[in-house]
Amino acid sequence: MHDYMMFTTIAVFLCTIAFMFWRPQINEAIPATVGAMIVILSGSVTLGDLGVIATTIGGAAVTIMATIVMAIVLESFGFFHWAADTLMAKAKGSGIRLFWYTNLLCFLMTLFVNNDGSILITTPILIMMLSRLRLKNHQKIPYLLSGALIATASSAPIGVSNIVNLIALKIVDMDLYMHTAMMFVPATLGLVLLALLLFLNFYRVLPRKLPIHVPGQWRYGQDPRYHPLKGEPPPEASLPNAAFMRNVLIFVLVVRIGLFVASYFSFPVWLAAVIGSAALLSWRWYYLKISPRDMIRKTPWYILVFAFSMYVIVYGLNNIGLTDWLIREMRPIVSGGLLQASMGLGFLLSVLSNIFNNHPALMVGTITLTELGLDPLTLKISYLASVIGSDIGSLLLPIGTLATIMWLHIVRKAKIKIGWGDYLNVTFRVIPLSLCFTLIVLAYWVQWVF
Repeated sequence: MHDYMMFTTIAVFLCTIAFMFWRPQINEAIPATVGAMIVILSGSVTLGDLGVIATTIGGAAVTIMATIVMAIVLESFGFFHWAADTLMAKAKGSGIRLFWYTNLLCFLMTLFVNNDGSILITTPILIMMLSRLRLKNHQKIPYLLSGALIATASSAPIGVSNIVNLIALKIVDMDLYMHTAMMFVPATLGLVLLALLLFLNFYRVLPRKLPIHVPGQWRYGQDPRYHPLKGEPPPEASLPNAAFMRNVLIFVLVVRIGLFVASYFSFPVWLAAVIGSAALLSWRWYYLKISPRDMIRKTPWYILVFAFSMYVIVYGLNNIGLTDWLIREMRPIVSGGLLQASMGLGFLLSVLSNIFNNHPALMVGTITLTELGLDPLTLKISYLASVIGSDIGSLLLPIGTLATIMWLHIVRKAKIKIGWGDYLNVTFRVIPLSLCFTLIVLAYWVQWVF
């Protein structure tokens, strides 16, 4: 019976991941749900386990959903069209300046929303903007590819920017405040290096001069194919004014800071996120007269189903003994000091993420860490190194994260030719060095500060 459960659970895991890679255009919640149901029927996950799983992922899922609601509200205010209009104006006809502004936008969107949401928001904006600037296919690649890599890697500095990071935080019993205190500086420095390497890699391809864009010329409805989040445009045809958007951004920033304050004072982070989203929804209702009822239709509820189902499958792998095998493999890695733990776990999770995708890789790795009996500091640095591996190291292959899979689907749908060769030619030059640098900085930063 145990052999049957082991074979079924492993087969379901591999088939689920393979299907998501093979058919990225299909909602990932569908194969994950089917896989979870088979795992439950096989007996490797019991009904009692489902309660533990719901408790583990519940707060993280609600936090991410509340953040996505905020992104949809921002779209209703016209923020994303305004952001693209502002980007083109700030570039002042310089392709190099536009490169840096593009990466800054992708970084901020991940911090304000999350990595998957950032890809879904910024990629259509960039496609629309680059098409308007009439760039050729090879000239679009530096902006789109660097933006995707920065947007996805930017979930490392703060745990609230990635649902799997939040779930892992719950598993290792680490609060959001401590995660950010330990991680923000090393991960941000790693992102700066990544951006510099991307710039050096693309320097010869970047157009030196672009058409001068006058702020406010961009009107809604010019290219409805790439409307971010498929939300409804504001009732006015013109772009919102800068003063109003500044006030909206200040409010969102206050809400995001509030999540860390809540974590510091042991107030439920998910509840703080819900309160902030509700306040922004109320503001929109007052300002645009749009009822919150549209959130029922626009919010991607499937994320909750996907997170729960994927964790059911991973929990089944844990129950059949995968954790025991990983414990034997990981123990020598984490027993040689903080630097070895950081480098070893970071590279191990990078490999697992590029083979199996970063979501299940980080979940399995985090569960294993809790079983190693590590001292608190080694546990924390091992976990943070795992996050770096799953958020940055996973970008080596385009199948390492769901965000990059979705990104590839979006750019291909827009008939922009970016193949695996184009992707790997860049990532093999920039990701290993960025990953190694970030892991080393993490080890020394934690030793120095804590």
